[in-house]
Amino acid sequence: MAALDMLGFVATAFTTSSFIPQVWTTWKTKDVSGISLPTYLIITVGLFLWLLYGIFKQDAPIIVANSVMTVLTATITVMKLRYGKSAK
Repeated sequence: MAALDMLGFVATAFTTSSFIPQVWTTWKTKDVSGISLPTYLIITVGLFLWLLYGIFKQDAPIIVANSVMTVLTATITVMKLRYGKSAK
């Protein structure tokens, strides 16, 4: 594996794991009051587009990072929609 790919995978580990605490806390507390729906919709779409870009370029670090982050941000978005309505 090339050194540049290793750097990409290390960066992936850090950026991807940054969304895990938000998913965990939101799932546990069901509190979505501090989450901006427009922000998470935009970031989820953007990450999905980066995923497509990585697939077309066949760039593994980009594919892995954006696959996981798309799932995590989409999860937060779905929880915002679901728990935000039940709180009203």
